[in-house]
Amino acid sequence: MKVMAQMAMVMNLDKCIGCHTCSVTCKQAWTNREGTEYVWFNNVETRPGVGYPRTYEDQEKWRGGWIRDKKGRLRLRDGGRLAKLARIFANPRLPGIEDYYEPWTYDYENLTSAPLSDTFPVAPPRSQISGEPMKKIEWGPNWDDNLAGSSEILADDPILKKISDGVKSQLEETFMFYLPRICEHCLNPSCVASCPSGAMYKREEDGIVLVDQDKCRGWRMCVSGCPYKKVYFNHKTGKAEKCTFCYPRIEVGLPTICSETCVGRLRYIGLVLYDADRVLEAASVEDDKHLYEAQCGVFLDPNDPQVIAGARAEGISEEWIDAAQRSPIYALINTYKVALPLHPEYRTMPMVWYVPPLSPVVDAVSRGGHDGEDLGNLFGALDALRIPVEYLAELFSAGDTAVIENVLRRLAGMRSYMRDINLGRETQPHIPASVGMTEEQMYQMYRLLAIAKYDERYVIPTAYQAQAHDLEHLGCSLDTDGGPGMYESGSSGSVVSAESFHLLKDRGDHGDGTGRVDLLTWNGDGIPPGMFPNRESS
Repeated sequence: MKVMAQMAMVMNLDKCIGCHTCSVTCKQAWTNREGTEYVWFNNVETRPGVGYPRTYEDQEKWRGGWIRDKKGRLRLRDGGRLAKLARIFANPRLPGIEDYYEPWTYDYENLTSAPLSDTFPVAPPRSQISGEPMKKIEWGPNWDDNLAGSSEILADDPILKKISDGVKSQLEETFMFYLPRICEHCLNPSCVASCPSGAMYKREEDGIVLVDQDKCRGWRMCVSGCPYKKVYFNHKTGKAEKCTFCYPRIEVGLPTICSETCVGRLRYIGLVLYDADRVLEAASVEDDKHLYEAQCGVFLDPNDPQVIAGARAEGISEEWIDAAQRSPIYALINTYKVALPLHPEYRTMPMVWYVPPLSPVVDAVSRGGHDGEDLGNLFGALDALRIPVEYLAELFSAGDTAVIENVLRRLAGMRSYMRDINLGRETQPHIPASVGMTEEQMYQMYRLLAIAKYDERYVIPTAYQAQAHDLEHLGCSLDTDGGPGMYESGSSGSVVSAESFHLLKDRGDHGDGTGRVDLLTWNGDGIPPGMFPNRESS
């Protein structure tokens, strides 16, 4: 057993309102610069829908992820070394700008410089890539938001193509939900295996998958290899880029930007311990429907004395072990068993999991004039209503509807059980028992999913103490002219980030170690010389 640590995220889809705040703040923090106009490290999709880029889930077309060969070995769906060498200078299996969208801005100058006329001037759209005027805007990153134009768009949804015509015919009357997506930071990342130059790597200390910008040669095999299409090509720098899980924030115990700004408070971040020696075995199970259980088996109980001893033997600190024991991720996945991976059939073993939405089932019951919180009504709907269970199964359990039904039953049981408590009535112990839980477990699951506080949703250990001092003055390696930082250097040559301020405040320094003191680097203790004007001189 080789114990390793992995930062992971769980999203509760019942709480997502589709406001796109996470996407906008991520865009502003990481991709607000030339060359990444079309890039969204975080995007929110309306499901059913074709996603971003369009039809990215159609692996027969894009050939991402892994497949299991006849000998039980994993192979990249996109081909091995020889196949990549044959097309290394011209990779045909890449989404085009039409599959993403051609980003645009508006010619606002026309509004202010147009000559006087009888008609009001307009701001025509202009491409952010070519700078040329655009005649017609035909697609965007969330063009099908809230099923806009569903009769024309949804026919291309790769998931709907796998399920019955009965589901399609009742689609508009049945369900819709939002699916936020970031890089999955997989345990078995196919993007890393696809990179010919070795620029893609998975950090040993926390499992975050990153791109070394110095090593990247722009072959774009990682874009083809990622089945989630969450690796992007910067057409200005010629480098691949992706979601970094906001590692500069994570290293100082802060949540990712998308989590920090999430309006619905649907995201959870925490540490899980896993057995690295079992990853390949779990990813290679024969039946796709067993991949979910296999990955759950890779995660280790952080309270197990043998696991704790194994973690210590691998150099994992006590602080990190304690964080794993308090992790909301392990609780939602293995204790309460309500979180599921996105497309486990890709065999990458993703580490961003989802609590599937119960609201479409509740809505279907309520539309019929019945009590949407009654346990019998909800259980009956799950038994009779194959929608959206079949669709959810294709997303989160490789088509196994039994897994989805078990999760939705637990969520329905929690809703009915807590209604009695909130109304001051006697609890019904048979409700949690019917889904294999105790009353205490069901109440704790409710607290975590519904009313968890900030430090319960984000249990993030800081970097090792030996590393923390060195991290104080390290700049982001991507924070250059072609990097993701949106700020330009100041007159002194650097800008102090919020993360650096956090570290400096803990250390107790007035400044940033360079002798420069300003409001960003001042920790509030005392009044450093030169911070404020001298009262006598003023």
